[in-house]
Amino acid sequence: MRKRKEVDPIPEEFSSYEKAAEFWDTHDTTDYPNAFRDVDVVTKFRARHFEIEIDGDVAQALRTQARRKGVTVSRLASDLLRQKLVTQ
Repeated sequence: MRKRKEVDPIPEEFSSYEKAAEFWDTHDTTDYPNAFRDVDVVTKFRARHFEIEIDGDVAQALRTQARRKGVTVSRLASDLLRQKLVTQ
């Protein structure tokens, strides 16, 4: 027969975020199955972000041209890359 391990009760309230963090750093939520409830969540990804390295002079040219066109640097870079990739 398995012995149930003793678990500390979850405090009614924590005096600070730090105290809550200390508690959960040393305790496992799976030891408290009745303390939590499932929730349904629906989410949509609006956009994905990718990081690429570009030369400083190219970044400056993008900023200048984006400002002139009244668009974001990201929008301009995406449009330029799309145009270049489609023509190849």
